Amino acid sequence: MHMASSESTTTFPSAASIAQRTSLLHAAASNRILVLDGAMGTMIQQHRLTEEDFRGKRFAEHSDPLKGNNDLLSITQPEVIEGIHRAYLEAGADIVETNTFSSTSIAQADYGLQALAFELNEASARAARKAADAISTPERMRFVAGALGPTNKTASLSPDVNNPGFRAITFDELVAAYREQALGLIAGGVDLLLIETIFDTLNAKAALFAVHEAFDEVGSELPIMISGTITDASGRTLSGQTTEAFLISMEHMPLFSIGLNCALGAEQLTPYLEVLANKAPFRVSAYPNAGLPNEMGEYDQDPRAMANAVLPFLERGWINVIGGCCGTTPEHIRAIAEVAKSFPPRGLNSPLSDKI
Repeated sequence: MHMASSESTTTFPSAASIAQRTSLLHAAASNRILVLDGAMGTMIQQHRLTEEDFRGKRFAEHSDPLKGNNDLLSITQPEVIEGIHRAYLEAGADIVETNTFSSTSIAQADYGLQALAFELNEASARAARKAADAISTPERMRFVAGALGPTNKTASLSPDVNNPGFRAITFDELVAAYREQALGLIAGGVDLLLIETIFDTLNAKAALFAVHEAFDEVGSELPIMISGTITDASGRTLSGQTTEAFLISMEHMPLFSIGLNCALGAEQLTPYLEVLANKAPFRVSAYPNAGLPNEMGEYDQDPRAMANAVLPFLERGWINVIGGCCGTTPEHIRAIAEVAKSFPPRGLNSPLSDKI
């Protein structure tokens, strides 16, 4: 695994500053439902960027096509990414996610940019940090979640139907890539780490293991959010786990929150979110898509309809963190934030193991 040379010379935030931000985050979460931002990709598409925009001057001669590598924009078009973060913060988001869904060396290998992983994460974290700090006030701090996506490889499933024992990636390879990503995000100044859109719990376990290796290296721990994705009406992750099994396989770690995102709209997420709300010993998060995609793969649910769709989650006291995934915009987040402010956050349950 190539490790970015910049990592060895990086300075990380002090333990005192990390502890202070963590304390502020916990205080905010106990006072109100925290609002997460919406989709990054949806907003980037609105800019209609060209191949040349993605490349910038630095990658003008790069051998592989780069259009569609949204994470690279944190380096080549940082003002676009900062502007998107700012729009979500102005719409009422308490937490913005870094533009790093595919910023592992594993995912960046598709573009021939695996050596850039550490730098991508640090640059993305700085862009989000700059936007959050600009709008934070002493009365209402804004926070940055370092996003660790699932990668484009799975440790549990074979990509070859004729060879079910084959794996495209090993656990150790995932750990090395996630550790590099986590260190880049911490160096850039994130407040918490969000392991998201989990379709394979073994990948998520590798991410958790890697994150704790990174914490050991930095000498501080950050809060961790976990968010799984239910892939269809069976109510299971892609690797076959029910929501309760997903919770049980994750709850050995002290998490800031556990929740669900992507794949489904709010209505379809309801029974699975209820399981977490009833059984999770942590805070519960949800950031569904703007409904289900239409025949063109686009999301039609408007901001008001989506706010109405998440309203039952709030009324039933299930939620600590609420936001949006695919198809959502600052207007969706504005509508959700408006609804969420009328409800208290969910209380914390005792651990699931007490109830078995």
